[in-house]
Amino acid sequence: MSTDTPGIDPLLALRAPQDPACDVFLTGTVFLDIIFTGLDSAPVRGTESWARGMGSSPGGVANMATALARLGLHTSLAAAFGDDHYGEYCWDALEQGEGIDLSMSHTVPGWHSPVTVSMAYEGERTMVSHGHEAPAPGASVVPGQTSPAPNPAFPQCPPRARAAIASLVPGRSEPWVATAARHGALVFADVGWDESGRWDLDALPDLTHCEAFLPNAAEAMRYTRTDCPRAAAHALAERVPLAVVTLGAEGAYAVDGRTGAAAQVPAIAVEALDPTGAGDVFVAGFVTGTLADWPLADRLAFAGLTAALSVQEFGGSLSAPGWAEIAAWWQRIRTLDDQDPAALERYAFLEELLPTTARAWPLRRAVPTIGFRR
Repeated sequence: MSTDTPGIDPLLALRAPQDPACDVFLTGTVFLDIIFTGLDSAPVRGTESWARGMGSSPGGVANMATALARLGLHTSLAAAFGDDHYGEYCWDALEQGEGIDLSMSHTVPGWHSPVTVSMAYEGERTMVSHGHEAPAPGASVVPGQTSPAPNPAFPQCPPRARAAIASLVPGRSEPWVATAARHGALVFADVGWDESGRWDLDALPDLTHCEAFLPNAAEAMRYTRTDCPRAAAHALAERVPLAVVTLGAEGAYAVDGRTGAAAQVPAIAVEALDPTGAGDVFVAGFVTGTLADWPLADRLAFAGLTAALSVQEFGGSLSAPGWAEIAAWWQRIRTLDDQDPAALERYAFLEELLPTTARAWPLRRAVPTIGFRR
């Protein structure tokens, strides 16, 4: 993480003594990500491919947690960590490097860290992952035992928070989601591909507890049986207060189910190095804008901007931009002669947030590898 990132708190004007200490709670699986970039094409069977770039960083749910923390939100993560060197590295990178609260996380003896190798080429990526499912909360793996042993340190319920982020799975309900909503958290949810092919919103029981649902266009259209992402967003807004559909190169479209207001913001054209974690960064940006009570269009614009900045760097968590990167982009983009004044006006709301001076673009971020000795 950049050590000179301006200490911007986007919620400063809204904070009160009685507020929860945690801004955002999330839980999930932390992977060690190993990312290869600069491949000219997909690897060919029976040959060796050399990549021009490589990075390693915490991945999985760590992408989202890091993106939130770098935007100034007090972030709490509950996750299982392996007791191998990978797990130790991921824990230190998140807690010491990013300032993420891991008091609700735990290390599982005898369980190794999940690993993902990601290869980025031609604007896409191919991933290979390996790992074993972590023991159920409250259990740990002990060598020589055939069943998990109790681990009373694992949290039984989420902390009180302004917001929580959930990844919905068809046919599965996570009790913590309802608990978080009942305690006042705004729940933001995304969803993965439905391997069953049913695409049934009723199979997502935790959706009833959500403030916002953020699928991509293909997922949204399948769940709503529509042939247009915008129509899908309006249909989803009948089920959740905020429906946000990401449109890839076309940006994003959102509908406020309470007021009926809609907004669309185009994507920022960039040269993508590695798209890993861009969707997580988009959600983090939208959560930040929502908690800061920005207008809907500003939230979309900010989320799209943070995602665009992330794909220009290595890795999922390491590429998440902080306020230093956002400030440098805003300072630089206004000096370019070919910029559309109307497009720049879309981001004028940043003026009130960003420092008047910023470091020169481009910015160097964290070193994308493991274990350099100082």
